[in-house]
Amino acid sequence: MVKDGTKVFLRKITYDDTPLIVKWRNNERVRNNFIYREVFTEEGHNSWMKNQVETGEAIQLIICEKTDGRPVGSVYLRDVDMELREAEYGIFIGEDDALGKGYGNEAATLMCDYAKDEVGLRRLILRVFTDNEPARKSYEHAGFVKMQALPDVECSDGEVRDMILMEKKLTDMVE
Repeated sequence: MVKDGTKVFLRKITYDDTPLIVKWRNNERVRNNFIYREVFTEEGHNSWMKNQVETGEAIQLIICEKTDGRPVGSVYLRDVDMELREAEYGIFIGEDDALGKGYGNEAATLMCDYAKDEVGLRRLILRVFTDNEPARKSYEHAGFVKMQALPDVECSDGEVRDMILMEKKLTDMVE
């Protein structure tokens, strides 16, 4: 266990989680909230694990229900830049019956604390579709604020949607 909350806990991802990640990312609800919408495969995810997670360019954790340990989603930091001490934040709840329970809110707060306290990051950014109101509210709950509009973002399937760029400063940025 990496971080423990009241509703969920976060643990490090393993290769054994690959089938779940593939299932979750191929869920239409999840896929439609990402820019990259291609079908996920075990081979592709294992490549992500080897080339991103194992190299430290990405940190991916599994969100588990506190009551029984059931994995319900994932939270991650990508493009981790230790020189600038920042990364891009992402999250998804893969299990449909885990929506609306506050798991995303708590996982976001836990991951921000982890990014600051364990990784040593000073700032996180994220991109969110403007019409994904539940995600925006969750990010705001975790302390992210809008930086700028990102109009007409083209997704991998050709759909064009508006996004916003948000950030959260994890420290006062003064050293």
